[in-house]
Amino acid sequence: QVQVKESGGGSAQPGGSLRLSCAASGYTYSSNCIAWFRQAPGKQRERVAVIRTGGGSTAYADSVKGRFTISRDNAKNTVYLQMNSLKPEDTAMYYCAAGRFCGLVGREYDYWGQGTQVTVSS
Repeated sequence: QVQVKESGGGSAQPGGSLRLSCAASGYTYSSNCIAWFRQAPGKQRERVAVIRTGGGSTAYADSVKGRFTISRDNAKNTVYLQMNSLKPEDTAMYYCAAGRFCGLVGREYDYWGQGTQVTVSS
């Protein structure tokens, strides 16, 4: 079936940038949306960005709008999250998820990656 794998996490200074990648394999035709979620210790999981596989429309959480950009490369079955102007509060485990639905909650997504850690500190 569908497998999803994130990469690109690491450490950055406040104001710095990171680019996360989400590579998908398998029968991706059944997935209408690819989303990035993040979860920090003691906090609820938050959808930070989502992109439709057909059409490419996007949506962002208010906390990242204007700083993060989600994009896709259909030929590579890869979705990216460009993270600019990073803040310490962006520190979290970031997950890529794919699914038929495109909502805000994680249970609406069918396939998940293993996560990649992003740490922003000075």
